[in-house]
Amino acid sequence: MKTFRIAPSILSADFARLGEEVRDVIGAGADWIHFDVMDNHYVPNLTFGPMVCQALRKHSSAPIDVHLMVQPVDALAQAFCKAGADLVSFHPDASTHVDRTLQLIKAEGCQAGLVFNPAEPLDVLEWVLDKVDLILIMSVNPGFGGQSFIPGALRKIEQARKLIDASGRDIRLQVDGGIKVDNIRRAADAGADTFVAGSAIFGQADYRGVIQAMRAELAR
Repeated sequence: MKTFRIAPSILSADFARLGEEVRDVIGAGADWIHFDVMDNHYVPNLTFGPMVCQALRKHSSAPIDVHLMVQPVDALAQAFCKAGADLVSFHPDASTHVDRTLQLIKAEGCQAGLVFNPAEPLDVLEWVLDKVDLILIMSVNPGFGGQSFIPGALRKIEQARKLIDASGRDIRLQVDGGIKVDNIRRAADAGADTFVAGSAIFGQADYRGVIQAMRAELAR
């Protein structure tokens, strides 16, 4: 039976009490903590750096899943690994040498992932699937929280699932962007097993209630 993971994105949390927010959402049943790292260069927004990751590491032992929307990638990827991240993902078009960046992340003791924007093909996976621990399919264009799910992402999730199954490797298939209670099942049916949700969880009063509702949909 497939194990599903729910990874709330702290992009939608209350930054003034971030440690408490992380403890609360993990206590409410979340599996991972998702970091959306933006640099106001690769994407038109600016969020947080490795020091925030290091500070939050003291508040929970839950896996920290870092999504780098930055360019260049390598130095920040290594910095987040050293700051306590468990998994670091990046966009192939933001790295000059994708294979080398994956190797750098793995050398720091972290798992490594690749992220694909809505209009980006999965072609690069043919050459590096043996080095990837996670594939993240963006179901919105990166840079802002609170966007609506792009339905075309479901077909890309299906394609990624076929590649993973054919490889025989244990690779997580994550989806990020507009995930809510009413569409999480469709993403799971397409092949996703790990779900990033920001405003759908942190934007609500009852974290536990939302996470339980998501798990109920996934169990259908």
